[in-house]
Amino acid sequence: VFIKSEEVHSTPEKFVEAMKNNHPAIAPSMLYAWASVTSGVPFANGAPNLTVDVPAIQQLAHEQNVAICGKDFKTGQTLMKTILAPGFKARMLGLQGWYSTNILGNRDGEVLDDPGSFKTKEESKLGALEYILQPQLYPTLYGKVHHKVRINYYPPRGDNKEGWDNIDIFGWLGYPMQIKVDFLCRDSILAAPIVLDLVLFLDLAQRAGMRGIQEWLSFYFKSPMTAPGLYPEHDLFIQSMKLKNTLRWMMGEELITHLGQEYYD
Repeated sequence: VFIKSEEVHSTPEKFVEAMKNNHPAIAPSMLYAWASVTSGVPFANGAPNLTVDVPAIQQLAHEQNVAICGKDFKTGQTLMKTILAPGFKARMLGLQGWYSTNILGNRDGEVLDDPGSFKTKEESKLGALEYILQPQLYPTLYGKVHHKVRINYYPPRGDNKEGWDNIDIFGWLGYPMQIKVDFLCRDSILAAPIVLDLVLFLDLAQRAGMRGIQEWLSFYFKSPMTAPGLYPEHDLFIQSMKLKNTLRWMMGEELITHLGQEYYD
């Protein structure tokens, strides 16, 4: 369910005391995270809740030399948003509204039928567009975007998830246009490769001594964790470049720049 960061999350000592007192701000997932990090095991948060995205666990990860990352696996509808929105921004296409409906019938859909759980997911899904489009820099194009997200639990659909999007854009001279996306996908089939990749990359990070938040793995998440004060990157293509360049840096390879000067040397 939706939990905001509180004082009990601020230090490992306060966190442990809150666990002992069964404080309501300590979610069950946080107990697993604490056990994992204090056992020296890397932790990837595939759900939209705070879990390891609190100062106490992040401090513990540094002290225990443990790699952590999150949050909320980017699989279906938000994956499409982080593909399409950078394209709109690159071509300076304005956005009036983005209406998203999800239909799914598995356990994830049943959990999200609960208002408290949906609130956590909604926060995760809504954030990507604002970070990508930067309305504070482009108020005329993205300053008044009506962004709505709905999730509907429909048991007959099972693990077959449908993400339906209506996108209202405008172009030259404010001319309105629409884009419709109907993504009929399979939730677990999209998530499983993410889990496998993260297991391999977190093991690599741990063996390389890369402790704490692994921001270079933001490619896999809806709400990427970052160091305090660092702007979270949601653009899928920039995330992909960060991932590749980090791996190349670890291997001692030349970084990819795409300068486009090759033909003039």
